[in-house]
Amino acid sequence: MTRRCELTGKSVQTGHVVSHSNHKTNTRFLPNLKTATLISEALNRRVRLRVAVAALRSIEHRGGLDAFLLKARDNQLSPGALALKREILKKRAAN
Repeated sequence: MTRRCELTGKSVQTGHVVSHSNHKTNTRFLPNLKTATLISEALNRRVRLRVAVAALRSIEHRGGLDAFLLKARDNQLSPGALALKREILKKRAAN
């Protein structure tokens, strides 16, 4: 399983830890990923996604999972989240 947020695309970054003597050591900066169960109001079901904690705040800010997915770009979403977005679009078009 990759260390990538399924909604925002946030992933591992690389860089240096710099000491007082300016000695640089390579390191990896990992995203704060959590498995979250989110509720889709349009589909009336729960969805388990591996998302960054910052993405959870963004979901709340935009008004829920459905609103977040509809506003998100397709190239940032994982294949599972993209399929979920398409299901939501179909359900909204049917209503």
